[in-house]
Amino acid sequence: MMEIADEITIPAPRAVVYEALNDIAILKACIPGCESLERESDTKLVAKVTLKIGPVKAKFNGMVMLDQSKAPDGFSLSGEGEGGLAGFAKGGADVTLTEDGETTILQYSAKAETGGKIAQLGGRLITSTAKKLSKNFFEKFEKVMTGEVEINRED
Repeated sequence: MMEIADEITIPAPRAVVYEALNDIAILKACIPGCESLERESDTKLVAKVTLKIGPVKAKFNGMVMLDQSKAPDGFSLSGEGEGGLAGFAKGGADVTLTEDGETTILQYSAKAETGGKIAQLGGRLITSTAKKLSKNFFEKFEKVMTGEVEINRED
């Protein structure tokens, strides 16, 4: 089990940031390797993600459950992905949003665990990959929020 925590400041009010974190098109654009993301219910999303972890490239079919009971101060999500022969990955993140004038401080702490072939790659590699993926997600999210990255809406 590994843990990752970080914070970023987003130049938007908290309500806007919260809404964006619940926007399927934005999430799909920000999740590294995400090929599809669909909302099955208010709290359940289904995703297809392809990731390269060291020498192993795996396609995950997964689901993400959202817990919005702490809105709009934050929310939690947990997910698991099945990667066939490569194994599985599961984890979760707690996101806290703190209003700071015109900006919002987004703090996150994430936990992840893996099993199967991926787990045999060694903790250090998995941890560094997980950190990189988290960082990529939040950096891209920040760019979406500043308007630096356009969101492609298919509808």
